[in-house]
Amino acid sequence: MPLKTLGVIAIPDGLNSDFDHAAFDPKTRRVFIAHTARDCIEVIDHDTHTHIATLAGFPGVAGAVADDGEILTTNRGAATISWLDAATYDIKAVFPSGPRPNGAAIVGRRGIGIAACIGDAQQGPTLQCIDLKEARQRTIDLPGRPRWCVTDAAAERVFLCIREPSMILSARLPDLADVVHWPLPSGGAHGLDIDHVSQRLYAACDDGELVEVDSTSGEVTNVWPIAGPPDVTFFNPATGRVHVAIGEPGVIETIDPKTGARLRTPTGAGAHTTAIVVPDQLYVISPRHGGILVLADG
Repeated sequence: MPLKTLGVIAIPDGLNSDFDHAAFDPKTRRVFIAHTARDCIEVIDHDTHTHIATLAGFPGVAGAVADDGEILTTNRGAATISWLDAATYDIKAVFPSGPRPNGAAIVGRRGIGIAACIGDAQQGPTLQCIDLKEARQRTIDLPGRPRWCVTDAAAERVFLCIREPSMILSARLPDLADVVHWPLPSGGAHGLDIDHVSQRLYAACDDGELVEVDSTSGEVTNVWPIAGPPDVTFFNPATGRVHVAIGEPGVIETIDPKTGARLRTPTGAGAHTTAIVVPDQLYVISPRHGGILVLADG
């Protein structure tokens, strides 16, 4: 059976629009959504399932990440990274980035932000680690186009999907040293999340597979087929399931890594991005619905 639909949350000017990565902030219980086509961040109050704010001034925003009341956005149209307060929406700082910043992570307790930049004709792809309070940056070159990234539980290492050659790149934080490359058996590494308890990474790949990787060794421990080229991927620690958003044909592929059990939930064409609200809900941003499909993950 598919995941149960709990309702739809409308987003202003959301019908047939373009969105990207979103994140839930447990401290404020708000969901922050990159509304790429409108150069803004949409804010949802999770407890009331209502849209509460549109934050302007994020050109070509490609993603939003959250940690303990802190939000980081990658502004692809401006080559900047914005750091803001999740409660007040105040902009704490705006940092320059490489061309076309994409994947991101933030670790509030360590005061660091991470951004993976696609690059352009003048500058190749890079990975940046930013000391948010001191505004210091460390940058390294990447072997290919970056997709999404996550950190381990202690925020001692960052893991980044590289599209081609398809791999997970791992580097030490905050200096981005001790870089290792873990090749994947499926092409086009894209969406990425981590199970901190079992130390497993889940990389969804364009070739139509979800790859499980040991986050300590880089060993591939399992591979499952999925319905098509994926995008945003989330692991829910409460249910132990991995959710992969696939914009075409418009489904959520749900896999239980322990049992191999699989669910496929129809969403809508172009619904390629999600946010997980632990323990029991998945937000699917659906242009055809003009907002968010709220699914039960329980």
